[in-house]
Formats: sequence, C-alpha cells, structure tokens
Amino acid sequence: MRQVFLILMLTSFFLPSFAQEKSNEESEYVSSSFIQYEDAIYKDYIASVKFNIMGADLTMPIIDITDGRLLLSFDDLDADVKDFYYTIVHCDKNWKPTEDLSELDYIEGFSEEEIDNYEYSSNTLQPFTHYELMLPNEQMRWTLSGNYILKIYTDQGVDDLVITRRFTVVDSKIRINAQITRAYEIGKMDTHQELDFFIDHEGFPIQNPKQEVSVSILQNGNWSGMISDIKPMFVKGEKLEYDYQGKIVFPGMKEFRHLDLRSFRFGTDKVQDIYQNRDGTDVILKVEQERSTLPYLFNKDINGNYFIQNMDEDDSRIRGDYALTTFSMYRDEPYEKGQLYVYGKLTDWQLMDQYRMVYNEETQSYETSVFLKNGYYNYMYAYVPKGTEKIDFSETEGNHHETDNDYTILVYYTPFGSRYDQAIAAYTLNSIR
Repeated sequence: MRQVFLILMLTSFFLPSFAQEKSNEESEYVSSSFIQYEDAIYKDYIASVKFNIMGADLTMPIIDITDGRLLLSFDDLDADVKDFYYTIVHCDKNWKPTEDLSELDYIEGFSEEEIDNYEYSSNTLQPFTHYELMLPNEQMRWTLSGNYILKIYTDQGVDDLVITRRFTVVDSKIRINAQITRAYEIGKMDTHQELDFFIDHEGFPIQNPKQEVSVSILQNGNWSGMISDIKPMFVKGEKLEYDYQGKIVFPGMKEFRHLDLRSFRFGTDKVQDIYQNRDGTDVILKVEQERSTLPYLFNKDINGNYFIQNMDEDDSRIRGDYALTTFSMYRDEPYEKGQLYVYGKLTDWQLMDQYRMVYNEETQSYETSVFLKNGYYNYMYAYVPKGTEKIDFSETEGNHHETDNDYTILVYYTPFGSRYDQAIAAYTLNSIR
C-alpha cells in the first residue's frame, strides 16, 4: 500500500500552483508547451533542485560576469538515465525574453548542450539518479550581463521542459550604500522593515537616471515577492537617492521554523517518529502551533533556505535518502476563509499543491505529507485568504520589525538606444548586522 501511496504523492509532487482551486487553464503551468520565466519544476520525477554559486549552498544564483561558477543539481526519482539538455535565455529586468537579442549576442560556444554529469544513488531505500551542471563551462559561456533563464529539457526538444531557473550575471559599475530601518508608517513600525539606499555612480556616466536606471529588491532570495522597477527619488550629481517613505517596505515575519532531517537513524527536536522498512522511510513531525500571538524570539535560521546533507553517510549527493515527511499544525477549528501551505525555498517560494495542508478533524490539525531528502530545512506556514494569492503571515506566524532577514538589491541600466537591460550592481545586506 505504501508504494501505491508514494506513486500518488509523487504524481502531484513539485507541481506549482498559485491558487487554491486550479482551473484547466492554470494547470497548463506544468504542461510541456508552457514556460514560466521563473523558478519552476515541470516533471513529477524531479526533486531536490539546487542552484547557487559553486561551493556556497545558501547563496543566490547571482554571479559576476568575470568570475565564479554556478552549480545546478537535482535528482531524477525514476532512477534511470535520461538525455537532459540545457540552454540559457537572456531576459529583461522584468524577466521577459529580451526580444532584440539573438543567442549569438549573449552566448559564446554552443547554444544547446547535454548534461553528461550524473551518478546513481548508493545505499538508499529510494533509488534516484543525481545530475549536476556547472555554468559557465567550456561548451557554453555568457557574454552579456543581465537576467537569464536556465532551461533544462528532455531529448524531445526545448518545449519538453524539466526545470527552469532564474539567475543574474552582474557587470559591476557602481556602488550601493543601504540601510534597513523600521517602517515609516505608524501602523507598520512594529511589523515591517523598510530600505533606504543610494547609488554612487562616480566615473560611470548616466545621462537620464530616472529613465535609464531601475532597481529590484528581494527579501531572503524570494524572486516571487520582490519589489521591482524602483526609480530614484532624487538625483544629486552622481548620487541617486532612494529615500522613499513607505514604499520599499517588507513584512518582517518571524524567524523561520527549522527541520533537521540530516539523519533518519536519530530523531531531532521536531521529529515525533521515524518508520523505516525496505519500501522506504516515513517521518512524522511533532504537531506545531500558530505563532502569531507569541512575542518575537531570535533564533539563528537560514532565512527560508535549505541544504542537502546526510550525517549518516559520506556523500550526501548520492547517499542522501528520501522520506515521506508529515507536517502538522494544530488549530481547534479549520480556517473559514483561507488555505494553509508549507512555504519556503523548499517550495521555490511558491504555493504548491502538494504543500497545501488539509484539516484533520480527528487530530484538530492541518496536515500534509511531502517527499524530502536528507537535509536541513527552513519553512513557514503560509495562510492565504480565499480568492487571493497573497500570503498573510500575520495569521500564522506574526510579523516583527526585529526579524533577521536578508535583502538583495539589483540595479539595471538601459541607456538610450540599448538593446538590453544591463545588470550593473548587486548588493546584499542583513537586517540585524
């Protein structure tokens, strides 16, 4: 029975969703002929997708044009060998394909290549094939700065998508000075964080800053929740000031909940039970509580991210196993006007169907079971009011201005007559350091 259940679970696994009830049109999100220019997984056999600077698991895929490499890794739970191919697409500041550029303009080498670096899992109850791709490489390099989409697809062609991932190549030309403050609006002072910053472009001439410069800001690497197309408020010589009061504001949230699954032999503080047999592993987590009415309490987190690690074996990539992991949050009665999701980098910062929690009358708790690899995870419980796609953390977690959050500032420059949006700066700062 467990094998049948796992098949059913994996059938819906990693299929993104943005609403509580998907229409037929919305379900095309994962069809092979429909691409979203954002982080997405299109096949139910793909798991544990990571994309970051090589050697730094918790970084965003933002890289200097002259230095460093990005590493994409993922598992194929079919445990066979497929012919996966990749290409990159240059995008504008709003993550749409740059229409005025051809592949020859921004790719040096081949525009399409096969992923040939793979290994079979070893000593795991769940078999899988692990794939890795480094970019740039000898076959493919980018030549222009800006936003890019990495496409992974099968041998059936580029329309048969497997994975898409955003990344940004930066050609640093300017300097950013930023600070995080309490929100200007009285009603948000205790719950939100506000960014003030300025750009110093000394030695880099910008003729019309309010038309040629655009800024995007992300909280904790969440592409889905970024504030985009921010223009300078004041221009003073070679300094562009962004001192908006009440505009560049993010909910503070609380520190993320954590889940340590680095061992299936020994339970950690969040684990209630671990069941193992030759068919696989089940992990039952302890029932958690809402935190919206609790005071702020600092604990060191990884700001919603996760990393893969197996403490029981020597190679987490191919010896990290999978477990069907059950999340539970107590509530004496179900929400009348909303849905509940597990949310974080493990869900690509999106509202996914398999992470939507269902109310259990017997246990008086919301529950969902998902397939996770050995690792350390941050997450939150996201409440979404009916009829919206907007997350309201004040219902489940609470918002506090003291919370530890990372903010990334991306600056784009499009001079008059240019055919593409250049990325000329990237700067990350922390709210408490």
